[in-house]
Amino acid sequence: MEIAEHIDPPDWMRAAEIATLFAALSAEGATVRFVGGCVRDAILGRDVKDIDIATPDTPDKVTSLLEAAHLRAIPTGLDHGTVTAMVDHAHFEVTTLRRDVTTDGRHAEVAFTDDWKEDACRRDFTLNALYADLDGAIYDPTGGLEDLRNGTIRFVGDPVKRIEEDTLRVLRYFRFGAWYGRPPPHDESLNACKNAAGALGNLSAERVANELLRLLEAPNPFNATRFMIRTGIIPAVAPELTNLDALEKLLKIEGTSLVAEDVEPDPILRICALITVEGAPAHAGELAARLRFSKANLKRLILIEEAAAEIGSGVDEKSARLLIHDLGNAEFEDAVMVARARLGEDAKSDDSLVGLITLSRDWAAPELPIRGRDVESAGVEKGPRIGELLREVEAWWIEGDFEATREECLKKLNALL
Repeated sequence: MEIAEHIDPPDWMRAAEIATLFAALSAEGATVRFVGGCVRDAILGRDVKDIDIATPDTPDKVTSLLEAAHLRAIPTGLDHGTVTAMVDHAHFEVTTLRRDVTTDGRHAEVAFTDDWKEDACRRDFTLNALYADLDGAIYDPTGGLEDLRNGTIRFVGDPVKRIEEDTLRVLRYFRFGAWYGRPPPHDESLNACKNAAGALGNLSAERVANELLRLLEAPNPFNATRFMIRTGIIPAVAPELTNLDALEKLLKIEGTSLVAEDVEPDPILRICALITVEGAPAHAGELAARLRFSKANLKRLILIEEAAAEIGSGVDEKSARLLIHDLGNAEFEDAVMVARARLGEDAKSDDSLVGLITLSRDWAAPELPIRGRDVESAGVEKGPRIGELLREVEAWWIEGDFEATREECLKKLNALL
């Protein structure tokens, strides 16, 4: 392959672990290069998380070279040519150049090759089919550099064939669009995704959920989500997520002073905004159960949706303090933002919701002034009755807007005995 251009090697390319690894893998003359996302992000100047390495050597040869250099080789994916190399405490995936032999939409049987162009042509998108040397030389066999800089997400070769090989690429297309794309989309790629919407039901729920959450972690996933709805992709995998207007408003809210600048995008909050307003708590539960969200995410979705519905219908300060007590300040503020994102152009209501954020920032839920030992001191034996009495006092204390003092709570306790 010819060199397409050079970049200044970022610090991670100059790391001692990388030098050790490349020296080991090239000890017998093999050409070794970085590949995929780490190259793509290095070109854009973004942070790199995972560093993948490509080599024409087979997994057995890679293992032999690593062991000869006293490095640990972990056989993580030998059928697909992948060995994980451990250098000190760092992990790197080293994959043999390969080509697909057979595919079924979910799995592929591969054969190893020493042809870099052949390896590139089996990859999903042109911006992921980029290679780099240690000195920053970039190799671009599929035109990925131009696409990367134009914000064009384009399948390598025939989009229909790429999707037939792996249906998950439909969702990956939109995820990469959220992170790297700019309108207008590549028509041929978008149409191929649209025509494949009916096949998405064959994907596992976990893989669908993972792609949706990663897409919604992007700084601004609006356009990608819009195109997913327009092409029938969202209706095929998550028909509850139809409220595009609320997502757009939530993204605007995230850019205001209501949200700290260093707060990472929250995909669960964005899903809450996207859920259809009518019956939102029920829809949240159905969506999370069908896509097998974690118990924590399921609980959070439902809590925020229920609170957002209550806030959207109007709450006074007393009711707001009760919600803060039940949810915590952070989840309460999330629910306020979802409720605000669903508003029309009612400025008065909008101002009232901003006031709820201010209330949350200024007020922390207090703790009940009495404890179990106080109930024991009042003559109640250890057992479930202590908890029952504490809950009765707490309900009375909350109803009084958390204002009762310790002495007043003790007096209420004695009245219940």
